[in-house]
Order: sequence, then C-alpha cells, then structure tokens
Amino acid sequence: MRRPSRKTSHRAFVAALLATFLLSMTLTAVQAPGSSAAAAGHAGKGKGAKKGKTKTAKAKKPKPLYWGAWIGNQLTGTQPPWDMSAVSHFEGLVGKGLSLVEFGVPFAKCRATCSYYEFPRKEMEAIRAYGAIPVLSWSSSGSPESPDNDPLFRFSNLIAGHQDAHIREFAEAVRDWGHPFFLRFDWEMNGNWFAWSEGVNGNQAGEFVPAWRHVHDIFAQVGATNASWVWCPYADPANKFGSLGRFYPGDAYVDWTCMDGYNWGRNPTNPHPWRSFDKIFRSTYRQIVKHVAPSKPMMLAEIASTGPPKAKSTWIRKMFAALATDYRRIRALIWFDQFDRGIDWPLETSPRAARAFAKGIRHRSFRPNSYATISSSPIATP
Repeated sequence: MRRPSRKTSHRAFVAALLATFLLSMTLTAVQAPGSSAAAAGHAGKGKGAKKGKTKTAKAKKPKPLYWGAWIGNQLTGTQPPWDMSAVSHFEGLVGKGLSLVEFGVPFAKCRATCSYYEFPRKEMEAIRAYGAIPVLSWSSSGSPESPDNDPLFRFSNLIAGHQDAHIREFAEAVRDWGHPFFLRFDWEMNGNWFAWSEGVNGNQAGEFVPAWRHVHDIFAQVGATNASWVWCPYADPANKFGSLGRFYPGDAYVDWTCMDGYNWGRNPTNPHPWRSFDKIFRSTYRQIVKHVAPSKPMMLAEIASTGPPKAKSTWIRKMFAALATDYRRIRALIWFDQFDRGIDWPLETSPRAARAFAKGIRHRSFRPNSYATISSSPIATP
C-alpha cells in the first residue's frame, strides 16, 4: 500500500484534532447544566430542586379472614347460640353476616354434686344453619368455676383417666354430629385466673401438655376428626407469664394457634395503662409465629377495647390497619361483645365504635356467613 507523505499525514492529524475539540465543546454546551446522571443527582439535593418521583412499596393485599363475635345476653336477654336472634341483631349493627359464632361450655355444672354437660348439638346446628362456623370454648372445669377449688378437674385427674368417660361420650357426640367446628380447649392456660392453669387448683408445672394430649387422643381414638383444635394463650406484652413453648402440645395436637387480649384502659375493675393493639399483641404474636408454631394459622378468639367513644373507635380502626399489614398470620377475628364485671366491651355501647368496626369488616377480605355447608377438617384458612 502507498503511504501518504509526511506533509499530508501532518495535515490530516491537525484536522482530526480540531474536529475532536469542536465536538467536545458542542457536547458540553448541550449537557450543561447538570444533565449527566451525577450532575442530576447533586442538583436534586440542592435547595429548590424539583423532587423526582420515588418508588413506594406496593401495599400488600389483605388476606381473607373469618370474623365473628362472642355475644352476651345484653341484646336479647339470652346469649347465642341459645338465642340466635342476638346474632341477627349484631349483624344489623355492623352490616355484615358473621362467619364465626363463639360460645363456651364447661365439663359440668357443679353444686353438691356435678352433672356433666352433653355436646351442644342443637346449638351447634343453629350456628351452622345461620351460615357461620361454631367456635366452642370447652373448659375442663365445673360451673361455677373456682380457680382454687375445683379438685375434680385437676390436670392430674385428667391425665390419670378419671374424666375419660365424659370426654369419650362428648367426643363420640362430636363425631356423630360430623360437621367441622373450632374446639378451643382450656384457653388462656398461661395465666393464673382459670382452674385449668398450672400453679392453681393443685395443678403442677408441666401438666398442661399431657392433659391436653390425653383429651385429644380420646377424640382421635373415637374418630372425632371434625374438631379443629385451637390452642389459645393470653397475650402477654410484659412477658409476665414466661415462655409459651412449655404450654404447646405440639403440631400434631394443634390445628390453629390463637391469642386473647384486651385493652383494659383505666376501668375501675381491672385498671391497666391504655395499650394499642400492637402493644398488646406484638410480642406474643412474634413468639408464636417465629418460635412456637411457625406453620399454624392463628385466630384472635377474644379481643375488645374499653374507653370513651373517640378513643375506642380509634383503637378499632388501628386494629384493622395492623391486621392488614403486620399480623398477616392472623386469619380469624372474634370480638368479645359482652359486659364483663360492668366493663363496656360491647360495640353497641358506642355508635362511633360500632361504625369503626363496621367499616373494618366491610372489606371483602372479611368473610360473611357463607359456611352452612363447610365439610373439610381441619378447617383451612378462608
């Protein structure tokens, strides 16, 4: 190939250098001021700079929940399920049908002697006919219940088989009824106010779990598999009652976990500091879902707040907000709609609180009374 002369090569080099310089100046003029990514970043931090759009985390879609109430006798004179018109009254108050109706039955009614309660088949059928799932709170105690004097129903007697005849008869009736329901057995066991807690009524440390397993085993033996077992400690924000692990019977013996908890406020009966939903439940919730029973769904089987109308309604509103974002393992909610020692737990004591609750359960994630034909056990999340 013929090479260019030294003179031609020099001219070409100068021309190329000049063209490069002119191009650089042009690009600088076009980009200024602050058009590069770095310049834009620094300019955005300056005073008066326009705020760019920032991406926000997408709100999580609320998970479906069962919901309902444990209603007292204040609405009609008789509590459900013995009077289901009280449920209809409550439904009218909040504007939506309940998918859960809770009530309680002890082992026996005791005076001089004890007469044992049969499985409440008629009442369970009434709840099912309404379209809700029954939540039966069944306690190994006599009525009236005495935390310090109920020796017949001590855990040691359950473990030794002294109550087997009643438990077996009850379990067989459960099996014969055949429909799914929640069985919340000996709840709030981590406290000291019920006869079925360790440390009261002669019950010894370490006896709760074998007592639970003994009762559960009888149900399994007779084929009463339509009962979904709910293990339900009391929310313990101050860790007053210690670790919950020692009360947990094991995954094979529990279908749903649970918590009970109340915002007592400054009521004269049982005064406490005013506590938010999060303050009451956070630590117990985390302990259960992270350490005790990570694989199980959870319900709130007793929950309520006292307080003046504005404060109570705000508490309820924040409860629903927390359930949607921070407590997503909770898949069932039951409001304690009863007067207990004069405390105004019921929603109907405050129209403002009732409206706040109605607004919360209005969301389609809270399921209505459409479970009259539910047939699978254990009961799955909605």
